[in-house]
Amino acid sequence: MTIYDISKKSGVSIATVSRVINGKKGVSDATRRRVLSVMNEKGYTPNAFARGLGLRSIKTVGVMCMDVADIYLAAAVSSIERELRRRGYDSLLCCTGNEPEDKKNGFRMLISKKVDAIILVGSHFMTSDTVFIGQAAQQIPVILINGYLKAPNVYCVLCDDFGAVYGAVSALLEKGRRRVLYLYDSATYSGQKKLDGYRFALGQAGIPFDSQLVFRCPRQIDQALPAINQLYESNLLFDAVMASEDELAVAAIKSSLAHGRMVPRDVDIIGYNNSLLSRCCEPELTTVDSRVEALCMTAISTLFGVIEGKDFPDQTLLSGQLIRRRTTRF
Repeated sequence: MTIYDISKKSGVSIATVSRVINGKKGVSDATRRRVLSVMNEKGYTPNAFARGLGLRSIKTVGVMCMDVADIYLAAAVSSIERELRRRGYDSLLCCTGNEPEDKKNGFRMLISKKVDAIILVGSHFMTSDTVFIGQAAQQIPVILINGYLKAPNVYCVLCDDFGAVYGAVSALLEKGRRRVLYLYDSATYSGQKKLDGYRFALGQAGIPFDSQLVFRCPRQIDQALPAINQLYESNLLFDAVMASEDELAVAAIKSSLAHGRMVPRDVDIIGYNNSLLSRCCEPELTTVDSRVEALCMTAISTLFGVIEGKDFPDQTLLSGQLIRRRTTRF
């Protein structure tokens, strides 16, 4: 019998059960009696986590990501570690790569180290097998940044990728562009939301979806560049590019210029993430700011609220912002 079973049996949230266990305010007498009755009936003895981590806390949070060589993930990890340190907590970083078994092993390692919680950075953890995430969440809180999993004690903080891409593509269409090439590198939860936003913008503008204008290519610039070159050489017609990552947009700029296309006169290009690359390329890249800093601060605020026994929604959605620079005509 766990705190999750007590929560389900009592018909209240895990945070409410935690408040009852710790004798905190904010719970009605009727609810408190119901929870205590279920606990007595089941012979439940609260563990350290149920008591808000108690004296067994090592004041350390596990942070998992695929690869800190990735610009977006590196920025997120840096923000998380800095804020945890400010709050008096250490962090234990685990870079898993993309192999499913390595992700599971990462969870096992962090759990074995008795961390107080785990923060997952990136939607690449949202594969067909997420059972191990739910299992970990039965022991400690799990915070997921830019992915979504509905499970007890899992809290998700996301950028509205659908809305951000929808707004960016709509801006291109409003300026008269009609054949918008969509470049992407993965079909993660976040990636699918971006693609859905692209398709919805076309539909709202009455433009038929053309699968030839949706192209998957490697994320690294040096690998994406020859792939985009092939699109030009195949005489595929497009007058704008919406990329799911800044790296792909930079590759599109280089390829366009190499093929005599002026940016943005002949082709508008928009990236995603507002990374350092967007300000270092020439011309500077119009991009969607996915607000990685705000996502990380919200994730940590959620985590500490959960540790303190407060109620939090299982999903918090933040809006992205289109940063207009020199690769678009608006």
